[in-house]
Amino acid sequence: MDEVLLRSLTPSVLTVLVRRGADFAAAEDAVQDALVEALRVWAAGPPRDAKGWLVTVAWRRFLDATRADAARRRREERVQEEPAPGPAHAVDDTLQLYFLCAHPSLTPASAVALTLRAVGGLTTRQIAEAYLVPEPTMAQRISRAKRTVSGVRFDRPGDVATVLRVLYLVFNEGYSGDVDLAAEAIRLTRQLAARIDHPEVAGLLALMLLHHARRAARTAPDGSLVPLAEQDRGRWDTALIAEGVGILQAALARDRLGEFQAQAAVAALHADAPTAGETDWVQIVEWYDELTRLTGSPVVRLNRAVAVGEADGPRAGLAALAGLDASLPRHAAVAAYLHERDGDLATAARLYAEAAHTAPNLAERDHLTRQAARLNARRGR
Repeated sequence: MDEVLLRSLTPSVLTVLVRRGADFAAAEDAVQDALVEALRVWAAGPPRDAKGWLVTVAWRRFLDATRADAARRRREERVQEEPAPGPAHAVDDTLQLYFLCAHPSLTPASAVALTLRAVGGLTTRQIAEAYLVPEPTMAQRISRAKRTVSGVRFDRPGDVATVLRVLYLVFNEGYSGDVDLAAEAIRLTRQLAARIDHPEVAGLLALMLLHHARRAARTAPDGSLVPLAEQDRGRWDTALIAEGVGILQAALARDRLGEFQAQAAVAALHADAPTAGETDWVQIVEWYDELTRLTGSPVVRLNRAVAVGEADGPRAGLAALAGLDASLPRHAAVAAYLHERDGDLATAARLYAEAAHTAPNLAERDHLTRQAARLNARRGR
């Protein structure tokens, strides 16, 4: 396999797809899929027309992705912008597709990746960012999953835990503002809750509702991000909050704590505080301790460091942050916030600028850039 040849052909293949009408991001994704396929099938050497082969495969991948995206958009159009409270009534085959893609022949990680790509309509890059892995690694994982299920019968649906993980990631992608999928994820989770009596299904639904209740207050009229502490709580959707809290309380009463219930409990404590200053950070730290025990996730530990900084002071937060990998997404932003609260404006400004360079979306990058500029202006007075 001549990887040098593949790298040399990539720009020209990408150019061909763009000239044929593919937008650049979609073309990049399709070419990446074609390169992964080439790595698999060119073991004995490249074909005579290597570029033509790559263009053909990449164009097919682009068309497949375009059809999948069109189908996803049609599903989204059936959903109102804001999810209506109460049990789900309308039922379609989307949720069944989630279960089928979560096939028992796949590992949970591969099943989630495949479902997000094939049904959720997310790009390989978006999925890779959600899993904190390089894009080529995720592309290979998805390709392996496709090969695994290509010859199996879809008569054994996957387990609930895998489907919950997919719905959670789809909601987070929509909640970030990059792709508007949050309402669709809530709709499907309502359907799942209507079919399955499980405390973690209820926990996930409660978590989604509590986060979605803050949607209107998360951005200013100019599109800039508004941090939680600065949001106008009068704009929060109290009906969604009440529904989410009620669902969560019923789930917690069953004494079968899971990750999504614990996350929802944190969201409920934020929703319960009349002002940011009245937030019960001590109890939030306790819930993050439970989440750390349940998941061992470095992202959970990163969020816990923020909570510790609020409950016990910024020095304590920085101490909790010290044991984490500095390459974690948003690590620099958290460190900047804690250093600012500790009075070290120079370090905080530098870290805000550093965080802006690695921000996952434009709105977050602009917010972090403004934070760095604000502190530099204060230092210059």
